[in-house]
Amino acid sequence: MSRPDTATSRTPVQLAATVVGAVFLVVGIAGFIPGLTTDYDTLQFAGHESQAKLLGVFAVSILHNIVHLLFGIAGLVMAKSARNAFLYLVAGGVIYLLLWLYGLIIDHDSAANFVPVNTADNWLHLLLGLGMVALGFALGRSAPRSR
Repeated sequence: MSRPDTATSRTPVQLAATVVGAVFLVVGIAGFIPGLTTDYDTLQFAGHESQAKLLGVFAVSILHNIVHLLFGIAGLVMAKSARNAFLYLVAGGVIYLLLWLYGLIIDHDSAANFVPVNTADNWLHLLLGLGMVALGFALGRSAPRSR
């Protein structure tokens, strides 16, 4: 008796959510690896005082890394159904667009920058938000709709 091939039974939106979730997991883990994260010795739980930067570019903190890990886990869990994968991509994209706006509005040297974010993060959040929403709507046509 042969087992069904689960990789081919997944819809494109499920595959996209799986890939996005896996990337977030990798980024979350990478934020805890000295060398991939520069100025690792300054890594703090939260706040703009952390000078640690993933790949020497993107501001990170322990909280920021945990958010990436949780977002990655959410993507992998939600990718189990086409509808939830669609929701993950679209809602996650909206969250990243809101985070982009937040990063534009706040003073990066203030207590409001608790995640923390910098200009490079802001651009990445814009691209992630647009990309995730676009993926969700482009591939989500195959996702079953609720009645």
